Amino acid sequence: MIAVIELGSKQFIIEEGSIIDVEKINTDSNKINIDSVLLLNDSKTTTVGQPTVKGATVEAEILEQFKDDKQTVFKFKRKTGYKKTQGHRQQLTRLKINKIALKA
Repeated sequence: MIAVIELGSKQFIIEEGSIIDVEKINTDSNKINIDSVLLLNDSKTTTVGQPTVKGATVEAEILEQFKDDKQTVFKFKRKTGYKKTQGHRQQLTRLKINKIALKA
């Protein structure tokens, strides 16, 4: 079963057993339920939500919280001598998708 979910204003195509990196999720437990399922596809039918599929949930397990690789931000204006270099490291959460379910 394949699903499209929305987390942190980004959309991800997932299936059971897949591992994804999303924006940091602040929670104490290591399991989360995701209700914002936009599309659900098994081998026979495709269900498109308006805007979400009713009764569809995704169970995921938090594997780790980590920082992404450093991104360099460089600003430059010609003829003025203005140059500014800055770095950024995004906080991320690694999720493992355990189960995709549709309650009838």
